[in-house]
Amino acid sequence: MEAEVDKLELMFQKADSDLDYIQYRLEYEIKTNHPDSAGEKNAVAILKELSAIKSRYQALCARFKPLSVEQKESKSRIGATLSKTMTMIQELQKHTDLELTTLTEEEKAVTEQLKPHMPDL
Repeated sequence: MEAEVDKLELMFQKADSDLDYIQYRLEYEIKTNHPDSAGEKNAVAILKELSAIKSRYQALCARFKPLSVEQKESKSRIGATLSKTMTMIQELQKHTDLELTTLTEEEKAVTEQLKPHMPDL
């Protein structure tokens, strides 16, 4: 899940950078190829729209950042709780002389999926 969050954050950063470059290129093209006033009016409108789009991307990034932080914290808390729970179950099994059961195929599959995120498993 964290990888997806990082990917989205990188996509927003790249989009912001791309918009800066496009704006720079448009301004350059307008100055060099369209010195007449009619062309400038259309170009100005385009640049204003581009600037508005960039502002929306920045607003999305700003709204996205706290979600990303909260998601990472939640993942960490869930992992810690799960790890403690598994440790407690194992300790209870040892103290009550219960036989330690082997994991089912489904449990093994879930454990394998969680290992990259929780190395303690």
